[in-house]
Amino acid sequence: MDILNLPHFKVLHVEQTEHDYSIRAEMASPPIICPNCYNRDFVGYGKKEQLFMDLPIHGKRVGILVNRRRYRCKECNKTFLEILPDMDEKRLATTRLIEYVQKQSLKRTFASISEDVGLDEKTVRNIFRDYVTHLEKTVRFATPEYLGIDEIHIIHPRCVVCNVKDRTIINILQNRNKETVIKYLMELPDRDRVKYVSMDMWQPYRDAVKLVLPQAKIIVDKFHVLRMANQGVETVRKDIRANMTPKQRRTLMHDRFVLLKRRHELKEAEFLKLESWTKNLPDLGKAYELKEEFFQVYESKNQAEAIERYNAWLSKVTDEICFAFEPLIKALTNWHHEVFNYFNHPITNAYTEALNGLIRVMNRLGRGYSFEALRAKILFTEGLSKSKRPLYRRQNREPIMSRMVIAETTIDYQNWDTGVPITTLVDFIEKGKI
Repeated sequence: MDILNLPHFKVLHVEQTEHDYSIRAEMASPPIICPNCYNRDFVGYGKKEQLFMDLPIHGKRVGILVNRRRYRCKECNKTFLEILPDMDEKRLATTRLIEYVQKQSLKRTFASISEDVGLDEKTVRNIFRDYVTHLEKTVRFATPEYLGIDEIHIIHPRCVVCNVKDRTIINILQNRNKETVIKYLMELPDRDRVKYVSMDMWQPYRDAVKLVLPQAKIIVDKFHVLRMANQGVETVRKDIRANMTPKQRRTLMHDRFVLLKRRHELKEAEFLKLESWTKNLPDLGKAYELKEEFFQVYESKNQAEAIERYNAWLSKVTDEICFAFEPLIKALTNWHHEVFNYFNHPITNAYTEALNGLIRVMNRLGRGYSFEALRAKILFTEGLSKSKRPLYRRQNREPIMSRMVIAETTIDYQNWDTGVPITTLVDFIEKGKI
Protein backbone atom coordinates (compact mmCIF):
# COMPACT_ATOMS: atom_id res chain seq x y z
CA MET A 1 0.00 0.00 0.00
CA ASP A 2 1.28 3.49 -0.96
CA ILE A 3 1.13 5.39 2.34
CA LEU A 4 1.72 8.76 0.63
CA ASN A 5 -0.77 8.53 -2.24
CA LEU A 6 1.47 10.86 -4.28
CA PRO A 7 1.80 9.19 -7.71
CA HIS A 8 4.94 11.13 -8.70
CA PHE A 9 6.89 9.72 -5.75
CA LYS A 10 8.17 6.26 -4.86
CA VAL A 11 8.30 5.38 -1.16
CA LEU A 12 11.63 3.86 -0.13
CA HIS A 13 11.25 3.44 3.62
CA VAL A 14 8.80 4.25 6.43
CA GLU A 15 9.59 4.73 10.11
CA GLN A 16 7.23 5.78 12.87
CA THR A 17 7.55 6.95 16.44
CA GLU A 18 4.97 7.85 19.05
CA HIS A 19 4.25 11.20 17.39
CA ASP A 20 5.70 11.12 13.85
CA TYR A 21 6.01 9.28 10.55
CA SER A 22 9.34 9.64 8.72
CA ILE A 23 8.99 8.62 5.07
CA ARG A 24 11.93 8.40 2.67
CA ALA A 25 10.98 8.87 -0.97
CA GLU A 26 12.31 9.75 -4.39
CA MET A 27 10.84 10.73 -7.74
CA ALA A 28 9.23 7.78 -9.48
CA SER A 29 10.58 8.82 -12.89
CA PRO A 30 13.66 10.85 -13.92
CA PRO A 31 13.25 14.15 -15.80
CA ILE A 32 12.99 14.04 -19.60
CA ILE A 33 14.51 17.38 -20.60
CA CYS A 34 16.75 20.11 -19.20
CA PRO A 35 14.47 22.91 -17.87
CA ASN A 36 17.00 25.53 -19.06
CA CYS A 37 17.59 24.61 -22.74
CA TYR A 38 15.13 21.74 -23.21
CA ASN A 39 17.91 19.37 -24.32
CA ARG A 40 17.54 15.68 -23.49
CA ASP A 41 21.24 14.97 -22.99
CA PHE A 42 22.16 15.31 -19.29
CA VAL A 43 23.88 13.24 -16.60
CA GLY A 44 23.59 12.76 -12.84
CA TYR A 45 25.42 15.32 -10.72
CA GLY A 46 24.85 14.29 -7.12
CA LYS A 47 21.90 14.19 -4.72
CA LYS A 48 20.31 16.43 -2.11
CA GLU A 49 18.08 15.33 0.76
CA GLN A 50 15.17 17.68 1.55
CA LEU A 51 12.49 17.45 4.22
CA PHE A 52 8.90 18.33 3.28
CA MET A 53 6.07 18.18 5.83
CA ASP A 54 2.82 16.52 4.80
CA LEU A 55 -0.71 16.02 6.10
CA PRO A 56 -0.89 14.11 9.41
CA ILE A 57 -1.58 10.36 9.17
CA HIS A 58 -3.31 8.53 12.05
CA GLY A 59 -2.90 11.67 14.15
CA LYS A 60 0.87 11.71 13.64
CA ARG A 61 2.97 14.37 11.94
CA VAL A 62 4.42 13.32 8.60
CA GLY A 63 7.83 14.30 7.26
CA ILE A 64 8.85 13.25 3.74
CA LEU A 65 12.62 13.01 3.22
CA VAL A 66 13.01 13.39 -0.54
CA ASN A 67 16.19 11.98 -2.04
CA ARG A 68 16.38 14.65 -4.73
CA ARG A 69 18.74 14.17 -7.69
CA ARG A 70 20.82 16.90 -9.29
CA TYR A 71 21.72 16.80 -13.02
CA ARG A 72 24.13 18.59 -15.37
CA CYS A 73 23.11 19.32 -18.93
CA LYS A 74 25.75 18.45 -21.56
CA GLU A 75 24.36 21.07 -23.95
CA CYS A 76 24.15 24.23 -21.77
CA ASN A 77 26.41 22.93 -19.00
CA LYS A 78 23.97 24.15 -16.32
CA THR A 79 22.94 22.08 -13.35
CA PHE A 80 19.37 21.58 -12.17
CA LEU A 81 17.42 19.73 -9.50
CA GLU A 82 14.48 17.47 -10.16
CA ILE A 83 11.19 19.36 -10.26
CA LEU A 84 8.99 18.11 -7.42
CA PRO A 85 5.27 18.07 -8.28
CA ASP A 86 2.92 18.36 -5.29
CA MET A 87 5.60 20.17 -3.25
CA ASP A 88 5.78 23.82 -2.18
CA GLU A 89 9.51 24.56 -2.10
CA LYS A 90 9.01 27.97 -0.49
CA ARG A 91 7.28 26.49 2.58
CA LEU A 92 8.95 23.02 2.42
CA ALA A 93 5.56 21.34 2.58
CA THR A 94 3.25 19.44 0.27
CA THR A 95 0.69 21.56 -1.56
CA ARG A 96 -2.11 19.59 0.09
CA LEU A 97 -0.69 20.47 3.51
CA ILE A 98 -0.58 24.14 2.49
CA GLU A 99 -4.26 23.93 1.52
CA TYR A 100 -5.06 22.24 4.84
CA VAL A 101 -3.24 24.94 6.82
CA GLN A 102 -5.03 27.66 4.84
CA LYS A 103 -8.46 26.31 5.80
CA GLN A 104 -7.48 25.54 9.39
CA SER A 105 -5.95 28.99 9.91
CA LEU A 106 -9.45 30.47 9.73
CA LYS A 107 -10.65 28.16 12.51
CA ARG A 108 -7.75 27.58 14.90
CA THR A 109 -4.77 29.30 16.47
CA PHE A 110 -1.47 29.22 14.60
CA ALA A 111 0.19 27.51 17.58
CA SER A 112 -2.26 24.59 17.55
CA ILE A 113 -1.85 24.10 13.79
CA SER A 114 1.94 24.23 14.15
CA GLU A 115 1.88 21.51 16.79
CA ASP A 116 -0.54 19.44 14.71
CA VAL A 117 1.39 19.41 11.40
CA GLY A 118 5.01 20.05 12.42
CA LEU A 119 5.49 23.36 10.61
CA ASP A 120 7.06 26.31 12.41
CA GLU A 121 4.45 28.71 13.81
CA LYS A 122 5.96 31.53 11.76
CA THR A 123 5.48 29.44 8.61
CA VAL A 124 1.83 28.84 9.52
CA ARG A 125 1.37 32.58 10.02
CA ASN A 126 2.95 33.33 6.62
CA ILE A 127 0.73 30.75 4.91
CA PHE A 128 -2.28 32.42 6.53
CA ARG A 129 -1.21 35.88 5.35
CA ASP A 130 -0.65 34.69 1.79
CA TYR A 131 -4.06 33.02 1.86
CA VAL A 132 -5.84 36.13 3.14
CA THR A 133 -4.12 38.22 0.46
CA HIS A 134 -5.45 35.75 -2.12
CA LEU A 135 -8.96 35.88 -0.64
CA GLU A 136 -8.93 39.69 -0.60
CA LYS A 137 -8.32 39.63 -4.35
CA THR A 138 -10.80 36.88 -5.24
CA VAL A 139 -13.70 37.31 -2.77
CA ARG A 140 -15.59 40.47 -3.67
CA PHE A 141 -18.43 41.80 -1.57
CA ALA A 142 -21.19 43.58 -3.46
CA THR A 143 -21.65 47.28 -2.70
CA PRO A 144 -25.13 47.73 -1.18
CA GLU A 145 -27.59 50.60 -1.55
CA TYR A 146 -27.94 50.76 2.24
CA LEU A 147 -24.47 50.89 3.76
CA GLY A 148 -23.95 50.65 7.51
CA ILE A 149 -20.85 52.05 9.22
CA ASP A 150 -20.53 51.24 12.89
CA GLU A 151 -18.07 50.36 15.63
CA ILE A 152 -17.08 46.97 16.98
CA HIS A 153 -14.47 46.19 19.61
CA ILE A 154 -11.91 43.61 18.47
CA ILE A 155 -8.92 44.12 20.78
CA HIS A 156 -9.33 47.84 19.94
CA PRO A 157 -12.22 49.84 18.44
CA ARG A 158 -12.67 48.99 14.75
CA CYS A 159 -14.88 50.25 11.96
CA VAL A 160 -17.32 47.59 10.80
CA VAL A 161 -19.01 48.02 7.40
CA CYS A 162 -22.35 46.33 6.83
CA ASN A 163 -25.04 45.70 4.25
CA VAL A 164 -27.99 47.03 6.25
CA LYS A 165 -30.83 45.41 4.30
CA ASP A 166 -29.24 41.95 4.22
CA ARG A 167 -27.84 42.36 7.77
CA THR A 168 -24.40 41.21 6.69
CA ILE A 169 -20.83 42.31 7.37
CA ILE A 170 -18.83 43.23 4.27
CA ASN A 171 -15.62 44.47 5.91
CA ILE A 172 -13.87 45.28 9.17
CA LEU A 173 -11.31 48.08 9.04
CA GLN A 174 -8.13 48.35 11.08
CA ASN A 175 -9.37 51.45 12.93
CA ARG A 176 -12.02 54.19 12.87
CA ASN A 177 -9.77 56.94 11.53
CA LYS A 178 -11.10 59.26 8.84
CA GLU A 179 -8.22 58.40 6.48
CA THR A 180 -8.86 54.65 6.85
CA VAL A 181 -12.57 55.02 6.10
CA ILE A 182 -11.92 57.32 3.13
CA LYS A 183 -9.46 54.84 1.63
CA TYR A 184 -11.96 52.00 1.99
CA LEU A 185 -14.86 53.95 0.50
CA MET A 186 -12.71 55.13 -2.41
CA GLU A 187 -11.99 51.49 -3.30
CA LEU A 188 -15.64 50.37 -3.16
CA PRO A 189 -16.73 48.93 -6.52
CA ASP A 190 -19.67 50.90 -7.95
CA ARG A 191 -19.65 53.29 -5.00
CA ASP A 192 -22.19 55.51 -6.77
CA ARG A 193 -24.68 52.73 -6.04
CA VAL A 194 -24.79 53.68 -2.35
CA LYS A 195 -27.93 55.73 -1.64
CA TYR A 196 -28.07 55.69 2.16
CA VAL A 197 -25.45 55.36 4.88
CA SER A 198 -26.44 54.47 8.43
CA MET A 199 -23.88 55.30 11.11
CA ASP A 200 -23.30 56.17 14.73
CA MET A 201 -22.45 59.75 15.65
CA TRP A 202 -18.73 59.62 14.92
CA GLN A 203 -17.53 62.72 13.08
CA PRO A 204 -14.81 60.97 10.98
CA TYR A 205 -17.48 58.69 9.49
CA ARG A 206 -19.64 61.65 8.43
CA ASP A 207 -16.66 63.52 6.98
CA ALA A 208 -15.53 60.48 5.00
CA VAL A 209 -18.99 59.76 3.58
CA LYS A 210 -19.61 63.38 2.57
CA LEU A 211 -16.27 63.45 0.77
CA VAL A 212 -16.44 60.11 -1.05
CA LEU A 213 -20.20 59.41 -1.29
CA PRO A 214 -21.74 62.87 -1.73
CA GLN A 215 -24.87 61.35 -3.31
CA ALA A 216 -25.69 59.28 -0.21
CA LYS A 217 -28.06 60.41 2.54
CA ILE A 218 -26.59 59.98 6.02
CA ILE A 219 -28.87 58.49 8.66
CA VAL A 220 -28.11 58.12 12.35
CA ASP A 221 -29.63 54.83 13.45
CA LYS A 222 -32.13 55.34 16.24
CA PHE A 223 -30.41 52.78 18.48
CA HIS A 224 -27.49 55.14 19.07
CA VAL A 225 -29.81 58.06 19.89
CA LEU A 226 -32.11 56.12 22.23
CA ARG A 227 -29.10 54.71 24.05
CA MET A 228 -28.12 58.28 24.96
CA ALA A 229 -31.61 58.87 26.40
CA ASN A 230 -31.15 55.81 28.62
CA GLN A 231 -27.73 57.10 29.61
CA GLY A 232 -29.45 60.26 30.86
CA VAL A 233 -31.43 58.17 33.37
CA GLU A 234 -28.24 56.34 34.36
CA THR A 235 -26.47 59.66 34.97
CA VAL A 236 -29.19 60.75 37.42
CA ARG A 237 -29.18 57.36 39.15
CA LYS A 238 -25.42 57.54 39.68
CA ASP A 239 -25.67 61.14 40.85
CA ILE A 240 -28.23 60.49 43.60
CA ARG A 241 -26.64 57.32 44.97
CA ALA A 242 -23.99 59.43 46.72
CA ASN A 243 -26.56 60.23 49.44
CA MET A 244 -27.74 56.64 49.86
CA THR A 245 -26.87 53.92 52.30
CA PRO A 246 -24.81 50.98 50.95
CA LYS A 247 -27.92 48.79 51.03
CA GLN A 248 -29.96 51.33 49.04
CA ARG A 249 -27.16 51.63 46.48
CA ARG A 250 -27.08 47.89 45.96
CA THR A 251 -30.86 47.73 45.59
CA LEU A 252 -30.92 50.61 43.10
CA MET A 253 -28.08 49.03 41.17
CA HIS A 254 -30.07 45.79 40.97
CA ASP A 255 -33.25 47.64 39.89
CA ARG A 256 -31.61 49.87 37.27
CA PHE A 257 -32.87 47.64 34.45
CA VAL A 258 -36.43 48.57 35.44
CA LEU A 259 -35.54 52.22 34.87
CA LEU A 260 -34.22 51.44 31.39
CA LYS A 261 -37.35 49.56 30.32
CA ARG A 262 -40.28 51.23 28.56
CA ARG A 263 -43.29 51.70 30.82
CA HIS A 264 -45.56 49.57 28.63
CA GLU A 265 -43.05 46.68 28.81
CA LEU A 266 -43.01 46.51 32.63
CA LYS A 267 -44.51 43.58 34.47
CA GLU A 268 -46.60 44.27 37.57
CA ALA A 269 -43.73 43.65 40.03
CA GLU A 270 -41.41 45.83 37.96
CA PHE A 271 -43.98 48.61 37.80
CA LEU A 272 -44.24 48.63 41.60
CA LYS A 273 -40.45 48.90 41.88
CA LEU A 274 -40.45 51.79 39.42
CA GLU A 275 -43.16 53.64 41.33
CA SER A 276 -41.29 53.16 44.59
CA TRP A 277 -38.06 54.65 43.24
CA THR A 278 -39.60 57.53 41.28
CA LYS A 279 -41.86 58.64 44.15
CA ASN A 280 -39.07 58.59 46.72
CA LEU A 281 -36.51 60.15 44.35
CA PRO A 282 -38.23 62.95 42.37
CA ASP A 283 -35.19 63.70 40.17
CA LEU A 284 -35.06 60.06 39.13
CA GLY A 285 -38.78 60.23 38.36
CA LYS A 286 -38.26 63.32 36.17
CA ALA A 287 -35.40 61.64 34.34
CA TYR A 288 -37.51 58.54 33.70
CA GLU A 289 -40.42 60.59 32.35
CA LEU A 290 -38.08 62.53 30.05
CA LYS A 291 -36.60 59.30 28.80
CA GLU A 292 -40.08 57.90 28.08
CA GLU A 293 -41.17 61.05 26.25
CA PHE A 294 -38.00 61.07 24.17
CA PHE A 295 -38.64 57.47 23.10
CA GLN A 296 -42.06 58.64 21.89
CA VAL A 297 -40.32 60.90 19.38
CA TYR A 298 -39.44 57.72 17.49
CA GLU A 299 -43.10 56.73 17.38
CA SER A 300 -43.78 59.68 15.05
CA LYS A 301 -45.36 59.01 11.67
CA ASN A 302 -43.15 61.41 9.76
CA GLN A 303 -40.18 63.76 10.07
CA ALA A 304 -42.24 66.90 10.76
CA GLU A 305 -44.06 65.23 13.65
CA ALA A 306 -40.78 63.92 15.04
CA ILE A 307 -39.19 67.38 15.03
CA GLU A 308 -42.30 68.85 16.69
CA ARG A 309 -42.24 66.18 19.41
CA TYR A 310 -38.54 66.69 20.00
CA ASN A 311 -38.94 70.46 20.41
CA ALA A 312 -41.78 69.85 22.88
CA TRP A 313 -39.56 67.42 24.80
CA LEU A 314 -36.66 69.89 24.82
CA SER A 315 -38.84 72.56 26.42
CA LYS A 316 -39.51 70.21 29.36
CA VAL A 317 -35.83 69.68 30.20
CA THR A 318 -35.41 71.86 33.28
CA ASP A 319 -32.13 73.37 34.47
CA GLU A 320 -31.78 70.97 37.41
CA ILE A 321 -32.01 67.88 35.19
CA CYS A 322 -30.34 69.29 32.06
CA PHE A 323 -26.87 68.02 33.04
CA ALA A 324 -28.02 64.41 32.58
CA PHE A 325 -29.37 64.91 29.06
CA GLU A 326 -26.82 67.46 27.87
CA PRO A 327 -24.85 64.91 25.75
CA LEU A 328 -28.11 63.89 24.03
CA ILE A 329 -29.17 67.48 23.37
CA LYS A 330 -25.71 68.39 22.08
CA ALA A 331 -25.68 65.35 19.79
CA LEU A 332 -29.06 66.24 18.28
CA THR A 333 -27.89 69.83 17.78
CA ASN A 334 -24.75 68.71 15.93
CA TRP A 335 -26.42 65.84 14.06
CA HIS A 336 -29.94 67.26 13.68
CA HIS A 337 -30.25 66.67 9.93
CA GLU A 338 -28.85 63.12 10.04
CA VAL A 339 -30.88 62.09 13.11
CA PHE A 340 -34.17 63.22 11.60
CA ASN A 341 -33.33 61.68 8.22
CA TYR A 342 -34.26 58.44 9.97
CA PHE A 343 -37.95 59.32 9.75
CA ASN A 344 -37.79 59.47 5.96
CA HIS A 345 -35.60 56.37 5.64
CA PRO A 346 -36.03 54.18 8.76
CA ILE A 347 -33.45 51.47 9.33
CA THR A 348 -34.90 48.25 10.75
CA ASN A 349 -34.15 47.33 14.34
CA ALA A 350 -33.04 43.87 13.24
CA TYR A 351 -29.78 45.26 11.87
CA THR A 352 -28.64 46.95 15.08
CA GLU A 353 -29.95 44.15 17.29
CA ALA A 354 -27.93 41.66 15.26
CA LEU A 355 -24.82 43.85 15.47
CA ASN A 356 -25.24 44.18 19.24
CA GLY A 357 -25.42 40.40 19.46
CA LEU A 358 -22.11 40.19 17.63
CA ILE A 359 -20.48 42.76 19.91
CA ARG A 360 -21.65 40.71 22.90
CA VAL A 361 -19.84 37.54 21.78
CA MET A 362 -16.73 39.06 20.18
CA ASN A 363 -14.63 38.81 23.34
CA ARG A 364 -15.25 35.07 23.35
CA LEU A 365 -13.83 34.79 19.83
CA GLY A 366 -10.96 37.18 20.39
CA ARG A 367 -8.83 35.28 22.88
CA GLY A 368 -5.49 34.26 21.44
CA TYR A 369 -5.96 35.83 18.01
CA SER A 370 -4.57 38.92 16.31
CA PHE A 371 -6.94 41.41 14.69
CA GLU A 372 -5.90 40.18 11.22
CA ALA A 373 -6.75 36.59 12.15
CA LEU A 374 -10.10 37.55 13.68
CA ARG A 375 -11.01 39.67 10.67
CA ALA A 376 -10.21 36.81 8.30
CA LYS A 377 -12.19 34.33 10.43
CA ILE A 378 -15.22 36.62 10.27
CA LEU A 379 -15.07 37.51 6.57
CA PHE A 380 -13.79 34.34 4.96
CA THR A 381 -14.81 31.30 7.06
CA GLU A 382 -16.40 28.75 4.73
CA GLY A 383 -20.16 28.49 5.03
CA LEU A 384 -20.67 31.97 6.46
CA SER A 385 -21.01 34.35 3.52
CA LYS A 386 -24.17 34.79 1.47
CA SER A 387 -23.93 34.66 -2.32
CA LYS A 388 -26.15 35.92 -5.09
CA ARG A 389 -25.87 35.67 -8.82
CA PRO A 390 -25.37 38.94 -10.67
CA LEU A 391 -28.22 40.33 -12.71
CA TYR A 392 -28.66 39.14 -16.29
CA ARG A 393 -26.91 41.62 -18.59
CA ARG A 394 -28.03 41.99 -22.17
CA GLN A 395 -25.30 42.78 -24.72
CA ASN A 396 -25.65 45.85 -26.94
CA ARG A 397 -26.18 45.45 -30.65
CA GLU A 398 -23.09 46.13 -32.76
CA PRO A 399 -23.13 47.26 -36.41
CA ILE A 400 -21.04 44.98 -38.66
CA MET A 401 -20.66 45.62 -42.42
CA SER A 402 -23.71 47.94 -42.52
CA ARG A 403 -25.92 45.27 -40.89
CA MET A 404 -27.23 45.13 -37.33
CA VAL A 405 -26.03 41.89 -35.78
CA ILE A 406 -27.01 40.91 -32.26
CA ALA A 407 -23.90 39.99 -30.30
CA GLU A 408 -23.93 36.70 -28.43
CA THR A 409 -25.55 37.08 -25.03
CA THR A 410 -23.38 35.97 -22.12
CA ILE A 411 -24.21 35.57 -18.47
CA ASP A 412 -21.59 35.75 -15.77
CA TYR A 413 -22.38 32.86 -13.45
CA GLN A 414 -19.61 33.60 -10.96
CA ASN A 415 -21.19 34.19 -7.56
CA TRP A 416 -20.61 37.42 -5.70
CA ASP A 417 -20.95 37.81 -1.96
CA THR A 418 -23.37 40.07 -0.16
CA GLY A 419 -21.44 39.62 3.06
CA VAL A 420 -21.43 37.55 6.22
CA PRO A 421 -24.85 37.32 7.97
CA ILE A 422 -24.41 38.76 11.45
CA THR A 423 -26.84 36.37 13.15
CA THR A 424 -25.16 33.37 11.50
CA LEU A 425 -21.77 34.65 12.63
CA VAL A 426 -23.00 34.98 16.22
CA ASP A 427 -24.36 31.42 16.04
CA PHE A 428 -21.01 30.11 14.72
CA ILE A 429 -19.10 31.84 17.53
CA GLU A 430 -21.47 30.62 20.26
CA LYS A 431 -21.22 27.03 18.97
CA GLY A 432 -17.43 27.21 18.69
CA LYS A 433 -17.42 26.65 14.93
CA ILE A 434 -14.89 29.43 14.39
